[in-house]
Amino acid sequence: MLSWQKRRIGRTNLHVTALGLGTATLGASRIDVTREESEAIVRAAWADGVRYVDTAPFYGVGAAEHRVGDALRDKPRADWVLSTKVGRLLRPNEAAEGRDGRRPPLPFEVVYDYSYDGIMRSMEDSFQRLGFARIDILYVHDIGVYQHGGEKNAEHMAVLRDSGYRALDELRRSGAVRAIGIGVNEREACMAVMEFGQWDAFLLAGRYTLLEQAPLDDLIPKCQAAGTTLVIGGPLNSGILAGRDTWNYAAAPPEVVARVAAIRRVCESHGASLPAAALQFPLAHPVVSAIIPGPRNVDEFETNLKLLQHKITSALWADLKREGLVHPDAPVPADNDQSFIESS
Repeated sequence: MLSWQKRRIGRTNLHVTALGLGTATLGASRIDVTREESEAIVRAAWADGVRYVDTAPFYGVGAAEHRVGDALRDKPRADWVLSTKVGRLLRPNEAAEGRDGRRPPLPFEVVYDYSYDGIMRSMEDSFQRLGFARIDILYVHDIGVYQHGGEKNAEHMAVLRDSGYRALDELRRSGAVRAIGIGVNEREACMAVMEFGQWDAFLLAGRYTLLEQAPLDDLIPKCQAAGTTLVIGGPLNSGILAGRDTWNYAAAPPEVVARVAAIRRVCESHGASLPAAALQFPLAHPVVSAIIPGPRNVDEFETNLKLLQHKITSALWADLKREGLVHPDAPVPADNDQSFIESS
């Protein structure tokens, strides 16, 4: 079993393993993943030392939370960290297809609610689905222009600012949760909520990766000043950094394909695989608490473990910077550095 470095969430006393487990795939909305396969992924992660699991009501409209709870209920609750999300409530819906085209494994549909009452209700519902009495980190899920468009998002953001944030702050101050944040696909949403709240962590999917480092110019300095850390979801950018053709959950545009090809050429010239470099890159930044890739099966999880143990020389990172493929100010791992793995 591997022993992963534990990193602090914000300024709290909560620490997570540098490798966490994302469970969007366990919802089986986009691809077929059985309950048995889902639980096998969670148990494989546990067997290899992963002690941070992230989930959400949205993933399979409740299915992922059920599966995470069933897989981990026999594990000592004090030994691992759980995050889930608020902002969506689930309502009964017997339709065969959800409004967004996904296949709901359970007969529910999503209703957005970022209010005080909505957040409290969402958390109580998650307790029931998970079968646990404690949630460690609570993220507000998918608030932002990317999800809602400009006009509707302004309405949702006002509700979160004037109502929902009060619920989150009360839950944190009471000790019902140990940390709060938002979980989004855009750095702009993180900067927007920093205007009215104190946040422990942001789960940022796909925006601080080997392919994209724009947060270095704005969000990350703000996080460092505020004592907020990042959890990096989608470190493989929806698959484009793992050899697939998807980026931002859709077919990658030509300019992204070309940039990835250039990064791959540099990696291969140093005898390194692109996915290995992609998984290791975000962990070099001190503001990053964890990465949480979401494997589709046990084999993918075990592949990720091997990629994280792959030795990468500092010359590779230097060449990526020299060719303008990595931000000049991006922290990169030292030569063959894998300090995020404490021992094996």
